[in-house]
Amino acid sequence: MYDIGKDITVLAIESSCDETAAAVVKNGTEVLSDVIASQIDIHKRFGGVVPEIASRNHTLALPNVVEQALKDAAVTFGNIDAIAVTYGAGLLGALLTGVSYAKGLSCALKLPLMAVSHVRGHIAANYIAHKDLKFPYICILASGGHSAVLEVKDYDIIDVLGSTRDDAAGEAFDKVARSLGLPYPGGPEIQRLAAEGKPVISFAKPFKNENHYDFSFSGLKTAVVNYIANAKTPISKADVAASFQAAAVSQLSDNALRAAKSRGIKSIALSGGVGANLKLREELSAACAQNGIKAYFLPLRLCTDNAAMIGAEAYFMIKKGKPFAGLDLDAKANLDGYIG
Repeated sequence: MYDIGKDITVLAIESSCDETAAAVVKNGTEVLSDVIASQIDIHKRFGGVVPEIASRNHTLALPNVVEQALKDAAVTFGNIDAIAVTYGAGLLGALLTGVSYAKGLSCALKLPLMAVSHVRGHIAANYIAHKDLKFPYICILASGGHSAVLEVKDYDIIDVLGSTRDDAAGEAFDKVARSLGLPYPGGPEIQRLAAEGKPVISFAKPFKNENHYDFSFSGLKTAVVNYIANAKTPISKADVAASFQAAAVSQLSDNALRAAKSRGIKSIALSGGVGANLKLREELSAACAQNGIKAYFLPLRLCTDNAAMIGAEAYFMIKKGKPFAGLDLDAKANLDGYIG
C-alpha cells in the first residue's frame, strides 16, 4: 500500500493517438505544467494518422516531453506522488509506448501507477476548467474516436446515455474534409471553409422519430460524398462544408439538450476535440440559454488530447480509492463499457 498524503502531485502521460503529452497536475485541478508534442505536420502529408509512424514518434518524444513537464512545473521526480498514463482507448501501438514508459518510471522510482481511461480523461478536463461545475451534469463527448452523451453523477459514476453507432464525429469531419480536398486535420479546415458558405444543402438526420440518444455520422458522411460525386454542375465547397457542419452539430447539440431536459439536469459540459468547433459552441450555447441550462465550454487546449486531463482523472481515481495498476498493465484499443 502506497502512503499518499493530502496533497497529491501526479505526473501524467498521454499517447493515445498522435499527440505525445506529459503534464504535472496537483490535486486534480492545479496544472503545474502541460507539454504537448504534436505530430500533425508529420501525418498531414498522408492525409491522416499513420499508426506505425505515430508509435515511433511517441518513442522518440516521450523522454523529452516528460523532462520538459518537470522543468516547466519546477519539480523533480522526488516531488511526484504518482504516475498516471492513458491505457485506452486509442491506437494500440501508440498507447503501448506510453504505457511502457510509464511502467518503467513507476518501477524505477517506486511510485504508484494509475491506469487512466482516455474517455474519462476528456470528462475530467472539465474539473480543471470549471471549479463551479456540480453533479449531476450532462457531458457531451465529441472527438476523433468517441461520440457520446453521458450523465455524470459523480467523479466515478458515469452513465452512457447514448453513443455513436458507427463513425465518431471527429472521424466524419476528417473524412468529409478529405472528400473536399482539404488537408488533415479536417475539423479546423471544415470550420474555416464553412464560414465562407451557407448551410443550404439538406442532409437527412438519422433516427427520425426514434427515442434514444445515439448518433450516426457514417450516413451523413456518405451523403456528402455522394452529393459531391453526383453533382451535375460545379459545387460550392463552402456550402457543402457549412451544410455538413450544421447537420453534424445539430445531432450533438439536440441529443445533449434532450437528455438534459428529460432528466431535469441544468448543466451541459462539452468535451473532446470537436468541442472546439465554434458552430457547435454557438448552437449549444443558444439552445441552453433558451431552456435555462448552463453550458460549460473548455479552453481549446483542453479540448484536444492532453496529459493534464489524464492527471486530473488520476487524482480523483486515487481519492475515490481506485486500485493502482501493476507492472502487468497492458494497453487496450477499446475499453469495456465504452468509457472504461
